Amino acid sequence: MEDLKKKSKTYHHGDLKGALLEGVRQLIERDGADAFKVSEACRIAGVSTAAPYKHFKDRDEIIHAVALAGMQRLGARMQVAAGSFSAGDPRRIEAIGRAYLDFAADEPGVFRLVFGLADDHGEDAALTETGNRTSGFVSQLVSEHLGLPLESEEVQLRAYALWCFVHGHA
Repeated sequence: MEDLKKKSKTYHHGDLKGALLEGVRQLIERDGADAFKVSEACRIAGVSTAAPYKHFKDRDEIIHAVALAGMQRLGARMQVAAGSFSAGDPRRIEAIGRAYLDFAADEPGVFRLVFGLADDHGEDAALTETGNRTSGFVSQLVSEHLGLPLESEEVQLRAYALWCFVHGHA
């Protein structure tokens, strides 16, 4: 009876989805998005090879979930970095650029995945919303810095140029 209890405890996973996505993230960092195997991510997460399909319909959906989590981490890093300085301080813009570069250096595989999926973002509402929220944050800081309305052409052009510059550097 004791062995069955042990097996059932190891079989059930407290956060299967999170553990699987972390396993996939690790493999993407090591091997790239095209080379990782779902079965190897299952091994890392300590789950059966059938378990992922309780949460995801296929490999592409898993990849999109990893990309979404990466975009969310990037946005959060930028928010935290900007929050280190008071409103109007130009170091806020520098801080978000550094946070962006740090993310690209810390998670190069996920960074490539996030921006490599750019053509597919329009098909995924969560990816589109997260990307828009992050780029909107850049525009908000540029607007604040310039003292111009968010909708102004000057703010939008400068925010876009800033994003392109930092992304190109990354």
